[in-house]
Amino acid sequence: EVQLVESGGGLVQPGGSLRLSCAASGFTFDDYAMTWVRQAPGQGLEWVSAIRWNGKDTYYAESMKGRFAISRDSAKDTLYLQMNSLKPEDSAVYYCAKSPGDVVVVETSDYDYWGQGTQVTVSS
Repeated sequence: EVQLVESGGGLVQPGGSLRLSCAASGFTFDDYAMTWVRQAPGQGLEWVSAIRWNGKDTYYAESMKGRFAISRDSAKDTLYLQMNSLKPEDSAVYYCAKSPGDVVVVETSDYDYWGQGTQVTVSS
């Protein structure tokens, strides 16, 4: 059974930081690209970041570049998203999602498994 469990969300002030985690199980973690996707209230799904199987090639949406950092720990089968300099517009439910292979795509319909999400609220 493929399972993705996000954690680490919460309430943070503008300019603050959070580190999200996604614990993966049920598949060979190192064989697949992984992504972070978010959804703000009243908005559609927004692609945030992705990382290839090797953990070396990373990709970010333009608004996240320089602020967010995606990484993965093969030993722990865990995906991370370090978020710094958070803005109110970053408030959303953040989901981790599994690609069907090592191909990184930005089309959310292409992801085959999703976690339940973790809420991030950036507010003063």
